[in-house]
Amino acid sequence: MSAEIDMALHAPARLQIAAMLARADEVEFATMREVTGVSDSVLSKHLTVLADAGYVKIVKAPRDGRQRTWASLTRTGRSAFAAHMTALRELAAAAEQAVATE
Repeated sequence: MSAEIDMALHAPARLQIAAMLARADEVEFATMREVTGVSDSVLSKHLTVLADAGYVKIVKAPRDGRQRTWASLTRTGRSAFAAHMTALRELAAAAEQAVATE
């Protein structure tokens, strides 16, 4: 296997977040919470891990009278997500090959 699993992206909720962000310029916090099905505090922790890794940019701004939070993938985050997905595909292919040879 040539690509490596990225532990910052490996957690299921973080992988969901990255997949969402890969398809959009930015995604609002409430939308990420709905899709991942996690609490506000858990989502915040996952976003912090991704931001600390340099994968996500977080922007907070008032809108409709409330403070809103949006996240977007950085260029580094997009590259890391692509590499992580390659590693997962390689892992799945190796597992399928192992099962096929039994």
